Amino acid sequence: MSDWNKPQGPFDIPDVPDFIPRRLKPWLFIFFVLVIQFSGGLYLAAVTDMVGTKALMQEDILMAGYASLIGMSINFAVMFRFKFRFSNRIQLLATGLVLLTATIICSFTESVPVLVVTCFIAGWFRMQGTLACNSTIQLWLTPVRDMAVFFCYVYLLVDGVIQLSGLTSIYIAFYSRWEYMHLLMGSLLCLMMVMVLFLVRPVRGPMYIPLKGIDWTGAFLWSIFFICFTFVCVYGNFYDWWDAVEIRVATAIGTVTLLINLWRASFLENPYISFQAMTNRNVVRAIIIYVIFFTLMATEHLFEHTYAGTVLGFDETNLIDLNWYVLWGVIAGAGFTYVTFARCKWRYKTMTAIGFALAVIYLAWFYFFIDYGIEKEQLFLPLFIRGAASVIISIVYLTSIVQSGLHFTVFPQALTINGFAGAVMGAAFCPALLGEWFRHTVARNSALLGSSITDLTPAAGNLHLPQLYGMVQVQSLIVSMKEIYGWLLIIGIISLTVILLSYGPVRPGAFFPSWKTIRHLIAAGIPRQLKVRS
Repeated sequence: MSDWNKPQGPFDIPDVPDFIPRRLKPWLFIFFVLVIQFSGGLYLAAVTDMVGTKALMQEDILMAGYASLIGMSINFAVMFRFKFRFSNRIQLLATGLVLLTATIICSFTESVPVLVVTCFIAGWFRMQGTLACNSTIQLWLTPVRDMAVFFCYVYLLVDGVIQLSGLTSIYIAFYSRWEYMHLLMGSLLCLMMVMVLFLVRPVRGPMYIPLKGIDWTGAFLWSIFFICFTFVCVYGNFYDWWDAVEIRVATAIGTVTLLINLWRASFLENPYISFQAMTNRNVVRAIIIYVIFFTLMATEHLFEHTYAGTVLGFDETNLIDLNWYVLWGVIAGAGFTYVTFARCKWRYKTMTAIGFALAVIYLAWFYFFIDYGIEKEQLFLPLFIRGAASVIISIVYLTSIVQSGLHFTVFPQALTINGFAGAVMGAAFCPALLGEWFRHTVARNSALLGSSITDLTPAAGNLHLPQLYGMVQVQSLIVSMKEIYGWLLIIGIISLTVILLSYGPVRPGAFFPSWKTIRHLIAAGIPRQLKVRS
């Protein structure tokens, strides 16, 4: 019988004392992971309130938020090493303490470098704490360690918390002050640490794996590259791209660190990210799919709030209410993927085609129906579809990384690449690319519409110049959005056609090895001279 489908017996968590009922033990760790996921130092949904309170720009807040995602991505490559070095108790206490400190710092500081570094560290520990919780209850979720099943839970948790944290932070900011969200999460982190102290025992695994042999220099260099890449995407338009010395310096530093990383990976025995991970067929395919798909979905970051706020005149609470529609889409998408992909084992090609078909429907809705008189309830369908499509693609291609055939010592490196491509590039690079296109389109359409002001009817001639200018700006926004939605719709249809015509017989068969096997695989990957006995 293979390793992954051996009978496990009744599920139990030895870290939790027996006076806690066995059925409640997994829910204790779900509470912990919810608190950890809600705690990010900064809450991007409240960026407007933070900009109004602090002497910061919107780009500064976004950069700090993306730094948290980079920290989470960088952690993937070493998260299992830390899991087998420290007990769940130590990992959760350290995560809670770091996130509490980050929450306090982000509440008071007005220094952008401090914010970025703090959020990066918070993201790193946030990922480690999430792994500590989720790995503990993995056999409760899927006794045979089917990763397609497990990732449905992971993305339901992560994407659901993203929507709920935005809703919570805006509602708190609307009824009181945005700082109270930090106060709430600080209180919950304190409660979590107290519960860990009394309800989680320091149980360590049967094998002690030291942290020696980790390429910390590579981790630092990759972090610098990711941050420079994100800096260029976030601040590019503000600094007028490469006309500014800041963007040129960031580009130069990012290029140099990338070349050094590639050079070091060519001769190091255990680089932080190896060529084996970077050139794996499933990893490369996932990056290509992410870039195309999240470019199609980049209108989420660029158009939706602009359209709802500027054209439809929604206030902040009506804007954040749209998150409910996306949340229902995430729940439906995760449930659909669980039934079809995880349980019925539909092919990767089929699931990819469904994800892109939903993206085409989303773009087509906005292309045909975008107008001045849309009611908020009419936005339910496209936002619901967007949430479902994103979670389907994310689950499917993270599962494909597990099924890539990589050795387990290399597999976490592929997760780092996947995390950066799916989260950071999807949130920063694709919107930056689309945003620049949109700005040029708006400028062109504004010039064309502005040139016809002199041909307005006499009745419109009584309007003041600011009113005419406002009409031109709103009209150019609508026309430009419709134009870009049209081009993206064409790209989406072409992509969907290519997927449908391609041959893809592979079905999900990604099963996680037992933790005992993983310990031996990681220990075998450590250079012999660095191994020590406990």
